Amino acid sequence: MPRGDKSAYSDKQKRQAEHIEKGYEKRGVSGPEAERRAWATVNAETGGGKKSGSGRGKAENHAPSRKGGERGGAASAGRSAAERSASAKKAAATRKRNAARAKR
Repeated sequence: MPRGDKSAYSDKQKRQAEHIEKGYEKRGVSGPEAERRAWATVNAETGGGKKSGSGRGKAENHAPSRKGGERGGAASAGRSAAERSASAKKAAATRKRNAARAKR
């Protein structure tokens, strides 16, 4: 089996990698780098390629995905206080408007 061959991965792992890759690309990471990071995350979570079968697996570790989600908040840190405040006010107004509609 050549390096990079994904035949040992389950369909679920392939779907996970595709979803993670799209998330990276959405954040501006290049295609090849997004794919590399996605498979690294799947490998870290599931322990590498797994085929289905009773009793063959280990528990998944979702810490790598959580780590990425925590780091994702760095984008808002680049905004000014005024921009964050305006965004918060807009969100509060939307919640208030939706609550008023729900009471009708």
